[in-house]
Amino acid sequence: MEERVTKLELETRIERLCNAITKRNPEWDNVLIINRINQYYLTGTMQDGLLIINKNGTAKFFVRRSLNRAIDESPLAESQICTIYPMESYRDAAKIVGSELGETFVETETLTIGIIERIKKYFKYSNLYPVENIIFEVRAVKSPYELYWLQEAGRLYNILLEEVVPSILREGMSELEFTAEMYSTMLKMGYHGVTRFYRYQTEMIAGQIGFGDSSLVETNFDSPGGMRGMCPAVPIIGSRDRILKKGDLVFIDIGFGMYGYHVDRTQIYMFGASPSDEVIEVHRKCIEIEKRAAQLLKPGNIPSEIYNNIMKELDSDFLKNFMGFGDRMVRFLGHGIGLHVDEPPVIANGFNSPLQENMVIALEPKKGIAGVGMVGVEDTYIVTPNGGKCITGGEKDIIIV
Repeated sequence: MEERVTKLELETRIERLCNAITKRNPEWDNVLIINRINQYYLTGTMQDGLLIINKNGTAKFFVRRSLNRAIDESPLAESQICTIYPMESYRDAAKIVGSELGETFVETETLTIGIIERIKKYFKYSNLYPVENIIFEVRAVKSPYELYWLQEAGRLYNILLEEVVPSILREGMSELEFTAEMYSTMLKMGYHGVTRFYRYQTEMIAGQIGFGDSSLVETNFDSPGGMRGMCPAVPIIGSRDRILKKGDLVFIDIGFGMYGYHVDRTQIYMFGASPSDEVIEVHRKCIEIEKRAAQLLKPGNIPSEIYNNIMKELDSDFLKNFMGFGDRMVRFLGHGIGLHVDEPPVIANGFNSPLQENMVIALEPKKGIAGVGMVGVEDTYIVTPNGGKCITGGEKDIIIV
């Protein structure tokens, strides 16, 4: 598979976006794309610029920096539907497309007040509408190109967690040392170096890693697990002070991505000891939950119904500290994944649009155990008519190191 997306696929993505917007508002005129991940999805390059797509299906990509890279990297440089232009300010774009934008869709969660003011300085519009949900709707169904890189990332991720991590863990190392050694190995294996989230001000180089009950520490991240991190200013990566000792649970909940596309998996280890009967029982219950949810990842099924059907099967004792710890509980069982780790659809209440074939979803049932840590599983699945197809190795028991 080629590393770069093809011109035909990019043209198809633009067409699908235009069709999706037309379904919402047949009278629309233009959509402005500033978010760099969305620009990458639609152009194949990630630059500082402004992408304007017209209702007629044509696009103009105005690039502040770097124009040369945009022309070199984007297959749309050779497309009949898109032209790439240099830009110093939005004034340059307005001179080419005109100042009247009409009914306009924008990324309301990306545009700051400052950007809006600059747009208003050079453009006029009748109304502004949010386009985020429409773009995520288009991005949710993955193409063969996207599925290839997701599956390749899943294949390598499985090797990392099952073969490499056990060889790295050693008594006396800190969470930080472990993360550094694992991260170095990930890069050598093909990891693209960063785990991207759409949620505002969320940053990770990989994900959550904790020894023992560090995985129960509260964080600002919307996840069942936790981590202490390096310090209050950098509550990620891992603690310099938490040292691995015999009998520790090791919690690894990280993303692995290639060429922009992420998969997500969680693996639990016990270092220098066997897990207790309680830990084994809870972990295997989480495996059963994941398998049950995976069976329901079929086109036409409703995410909210999957969530509620699973949750109502769980007894009150198990629900205590399920999907979190203490009063810090998340209200989902899984999430869409792709160019961002946190994409729709979410297996949760409020998500009522039917699943479609080739959506990709990470399922992550987990439960905190006081004094031990977070146990449970997570794997990434492709939605198929036969249920979820796992691309990260499948539900695994706790690995004893």
